[in-house]
Amino acid sequence: MQISSRFTLAIHIFACIDTFGEEYKVTSDFLAKSTNVNPVIIRKILGQLKGAGLIDVARGTGGTTAAKPLDEITFLDVYRAVECIERGELFHFHENPNAECPVGRNIHHILDDKLFQVQKAMEDELASVTLADLKRDTEECLKEEALFGREK
Repeated sequence: MQISSRFTLAIHIFACIDTFGEEYKVTSDFLAKSTNVNPVIIRKILGQLKGAGLIDVARGTGGTTAAKPLDEITFLDVYRAVECIERGELFHFHENPNAECPVGRNIHHILDDKLFQVQKAMEDELASVTLADLKRDTEECLKEEALFGREK
């Protein structure tokens, strides 16, 4: 199982908004160039982030801004905005385990609580990281790059 790239693209979008927002209009085309992803995909993610109340998007070429302070937006907020999780469940169970099989008939009983604990641990960790943390790490990385050049 792998979380889709929508999550990391959304985080990349926030890093661009913060890094370039004062100097440039951060549009879907601008973000597409930074992410090297089709602008249509960027617009879809922007729509999801806007729908979750995490960004504001000005019509036309007005640009994108964070809707609240970065220390109030967690990675969990971003994850929930862009990942399609059915009924809030990270793990999707196969539909019809064989009730005639002792394992098949008991698999939900065996796994449900464990999978819930794994999902909760992941969500707790995502909730502990804010976009302010991302901002700090981005600024540090850009300072190092300026000091030592692009190659690390």
